Amino acid sequence: MDQTTEQPTVQPDAATTTPASDQQQEQVKEVDFKSLIPAEYKEEKALQNFQDMKGFVKSYLHSQKLVGADKIPVPNKHATDEDWNEVYTRLGKPESPDGYKFNLPKDNNKLDDNSLKAFSEQAHKLGLLPHQADGIIKYYNELANAAEVDTNSKAETSRLQAEEALRKEFGPAYNNKLNAAKNLASATLGSDFLSNTVLKDGSKLGDNPTVVKAFADLAGKLSEDTIVKGDSPSYMTVKEIDQQLDKIRQPGSAYWDKTHPNHNAAVQEAYKLQELKQNG
Repeated sequence: MDQTTEQPTVQPDAATTTPASDQQQEQVKEVDFKSLIPAEYKEEKALQNFQDMKGFVKSYLHSQKLVGADKIPVPNKHATDEDWNEVYTRLGKPESPDGYKFNLPKDNNKLDDNSLKAFSEQAHKLGLLPHQADGIIKYYNELANAAEVDTNSKAETSRLQAEEALRKEFGPAYNNKLNAAKNLASATLGSDFLSNTVLKDGSKLGDNPTVVKAFADLAGKLSEDTIVKGDSPSYMTVKEIDQQLDKIRQPGSAYWDKTHPNHNAAVQEAYKLQELKQNG
């Protein structure tokens, strides 16, 4: 019987053995990617940023996905207006100015149809996209609203200040003087002109104290004119009251002489005038 000695099969240690696939990956990693680039392409700048094959393959696949996509070339410095117009058209520029639509609030729109039409023509000429044009129009409409609010606020403040100043000057005759001034001003300048003309200080022409006083003084000189008088009764101004008081209280008058038969009447008249001056 032939005796053959069997050699035991030695199993590789799993802890020290590297699978063939892992070895191949390590070998690939160890290969310098740039050494794989053909000599005639080594200086290409587009390849300088790749450090390994994985990055190169990923970039290649991405570029392949873009093949056939609808791309818009960016015009260079030599581009003509026609070149740019082609870009704007492909981006969504309307075929005509009528293609622009503006979403403005109906109850707070400060831009009329003529203004919108003129803007649409300019926007189309410049190649604005619909949403860009709409955004610009909304912005300027908001500015117009803010300006109107500010103007109205200034006008109201000026009106109140003017009223306070005129009340102090005219005293009890304020309403009479004001009505006479407005009647005369409206008859000569027109009520619309007085209401719609805004001065630099924010006041309306019809509320400006200087203008009102000027017409009130002129109305006083034309007091016999029915346009000026209207249906208002006659009242004294503060200045006229002071003049009357000075006349009553002049030295040697009945006001100072308690024995004078008209003393009480003079005192009562002075009291009424003083009260009228203070309370209107």
